[in-house]
Formats: sequence, C-alpha cells, structure tokens
Amino acid sequence: MAKSPPTSRRPLPGTAAPDEVARFSALAEEWWDADGKFRPLHRINPLRIAFIRDRVAGHFDRDPLGADPLGDLEVLDIGCGGGLLSEPMRRLGAQVTGIDAGQEAVRVAALHAEQGELDIEYRSVLPEALAADGRTFDAVLNMEVIEHVADVGAFLTACCAMVKPGGIMVLATLNRTLKSFALAKVGAEYVLRWLPAGTHDWRKFVKPSELAAGLRPHGLRVVELKGLAYRPLADEWSLSDDVDVNYMAVAVKR
Repeated sequence: MAKSPPTSRRPLPGTAAPDEVARFSALAEEWWDADGKFRPLHRINPLRIAFIRDRVAGHFDRDPLGADPLGDLEVLDIGCGGGLLSEPMRRLGAQVTGIDAGQEAVRVAALHAEQGELDIEYRSVLPEALAADGRTFDAVLNMEVIEHVADVGAFLTACCAMVKPGGIMVLATLNRTLKSFALAKVGAEYVLRWLPAGTHDWRKFVKPSELAAGLRPHGLRVVELKGLAYRPLADEWSLSDDVDVNYMAVAVKR
C-alpha cells in the first residue's frame, strides 16, 4: 500500500516557492480528473511514460517492452503531484518514491495509490532534505518542476546528488523563447484556457543550455533532447526535434 508520513502545516523552506506550492495545493483534488485543470498533463502523460520507460530501460539494458522493464530499479519522482507518473512507474516494476512540496498533493497521491493497491512511498519533503538523508536512486524523474522552484541552482544540486553513479535523470521543462511565451504562456493560459492563468512565469523557463550547464558540475551530462509537439486536429502530443517550447532531456551520471 502507498505510504506517506503524517503531514504538517508548517511551510517548507528552501527551494520551494510558496506561491507555487499554494497554487498547486489549491488544485490538489483535481489531479486525477482527466477533464479538469490537469487535463493537459493527462493528455501528454502517455508520451511522457513511454519516453521515460524507453530511456530508463535502455540505459540499464532492459527490454522496454518486456515484462517489468523497470523491475527492481529505484526511481524518484520529484514534484510527483497526485502521482500521475509515480503510479505508471510502479506498474512498470520500479520501486518508486514520490516527493512533493505540497502536502495536499501527497495526500491525494497516497490515497489514489492505496485504492489501486500500489506500493509507493510518498513524502511531503523537498529534494534538498531527502538528499541530506543520503537517499540515492537509479533513476530520478524531474518533470515539469524546475520552472516552478525558487532557486534553480540549489534545486539541481540536490536532485543530482540523489542520482546514483551510473544512474539517469529524465527532465521536462519549458524553453525560454519568444515562441514559448506566445504558445505556452499566452496561448495555453489566456487563449486556449488549458491552464489556469498564472500557472507559469515565463521568466523562470529554462533554456537547454542553462539546464546542461546546471547539471554538468554535478557529474551529469545531457545525452538527448527532444521537443514535444501538439497536433490540434488529432488532439495528441508527439516527439519532435523542435525544442523551442516544451522539451524533455535525458542526462546520465558518470
């Protein structure tokens, strides 16, 4: 069954941005509503799951389409929210720990996992606190989180510390370009209303070069970059070589 410690109402210091935590906490009950405020994540999730499965399995010489391709690998899902990635990773065989600064999100994630009889460790803790405990993982998922933190450098330092030597990190974020301002900020929040207004601060978007530079001092090297493209007629997302807006990155630790 899903495990989560007792929650506290004390604010979490460090890399968490209080306004960001409050914004997502207010939406916590909607995490598993595929037609609610998190509909964009539900639509993009199959692509994210397949990308993570294929890259992590491939890195550890597993068959991504085999039974339990992530079997016995320890996976950390940073900014797990309601568990939209943690649960599929567990079903792929991984031993999953999901952490989030939002206590309400962790509560929702733990309850949903328990209902699905999935054994996932959920904790309301910041990456730097978990890293200070000496926890390390074969694979670290850092998906759509970095653009919401208060201190990118400190955040990446903590995240990288938890990747085992020879391990892998998969990241997803938004590029800071004029195109991303038009599509991911103005278009997604104010025109199409995919996301609540104010979900993103374009100034906090991260360029691939900045991401690579932030990982490099901690022994991680970016080995792959892939963009995500939306096809409106099919209402589907697909991988692309265009990283101007949404992109995913794969980094390995020497």
